[in-house]
Amino acid sequence: MPLDLSRRSLFTGAAGLTVSGLAGAGLAGCSQTAPSGTTDAAFPPGAIDPHLLGPAEGVALLSRNENPYGPSQSALDMIEYAASKGAYYANQEAAVSLMSMIAEKNGVDPEQVVLTTGSGEVLSAIAVLYGPRGPIVAPRLFWDTTALYAANLGMAEIQRVPLTDEMEIDLAAIEAAVTPDTGLVQLCNPNNPTGLVSDPATFQAAVRRMAATTTVLVDEAYIELSDDPEANSCVPLISEGHDVIVTRTFSKIYGMAGIRLGYAIASAETAAAIRPVVMSWSPCTSYAAGIGCYNDDAFIDFSKSKVTEARDMVFATLDTLGLDYLPSQTNFVYFKSGLEANAVQAAMAERLISVRGQYMDYNEWTRVSMGKVEDVERFCRALPELIEA
Repeated sequence: MPLDLSRRSLFTGAAGLTVSGLAGAGLAGCSQTAPSGTTDAAFPPGAIDPHLLGPAEGVALLSRNENPYGPSQSALDMIEYAASKGAYYANQEAAVSLMSMIAEKNGVDPEQVVLTTGSGEVLSAIAVLYGPRGPIVAPRLFWDTTALYAANLGMAEIQRVPLTDEMEIDLAAIEAAVTPDTGLVQLCNPNNPTGLVSDPATFQAAVRRMAATTTVLVDEAYIELSDDPEANSCVPLISEGHDVIVTRTFSKIYGMAGIRLGYAIASAETAAAIRPVVMSWSPCTSYAAGIGCYNDDAFIDFSKSKVTEARDMVFATLDTLGLDYLPSQTNFVYFKSGLEANAVQAAMAERLISVRGQYMDYNEWTRVSMGKVEDVERFCRALPELIEA
């Protein structure tokens, strides 16, 4: 497909969007409430809480898998430029430029790339598109928010397959569950909240076989944080002609969770089918930031080094305490403290440390994210106090 044609169809389906479409971007239910003592405007000048965005002062935010060292300066410079152009809708050329950068790096064509407001939006769109075709087969424990988006609308059913005893994705069991009536297989590699990466050869072979029967979606939100991103990625399977979709995000390694930018890579035909289902389009600030930092290898390396430094501290603390944990290749660690996860969350909150609570019925497991190193140090000092209390 010529690039000019992809430009014409880039925003197909965007017309007619309403405020309800923002639900796909995770903004539903948000409201502006004036801080105590203010009147009229929601946040009049001079009355804005300095912690309206990000953690409140003194809080170690270790619950959301963010990279607090971002955005990079390369992204910030472009955001400043984009803000000066904020009166205008984003030009399609900006999106096409970023699509071309992503395509070049991944060995695909630009029309195979779908840009959205975080990978959450494109994952939700895919669930809406494929859910009516049949069950979404997935591991029992994975980042299921976007599949649930379609399920909660009555447009999808999630068929969960138990993890192995080692908390790994049971690829053999998932493959056995796939039939011609399956609407979609959804995998997350590295998985969230376990942090585990599947063996590349085994994983990719299973994806190839399943893709012969149904579409396989691989969420690679944390792929850049894995030990060998290139070997672990399923993007090459798309170029081989397999029915595979890969999603990625700028929210993790790039430190742009609040900027909202993500993308999918698929065949040109699949990408064209996904675009009309996405619920909005990214603002000029997102496109500009993405263009600025996508190939900023120095920042990527720095961020990965800070994650590794913090993660090694957590591993060492857990080893000292004799606690079980999973060998994460992400910016979070899933561990067993001997206490219920919600109890750990509450006790940490008393110390102004935010960690995740219980996932499903995995009440023995707690997930802690790698925030700033000094905040992770606070967690590592606090955990022994909880265990020994």
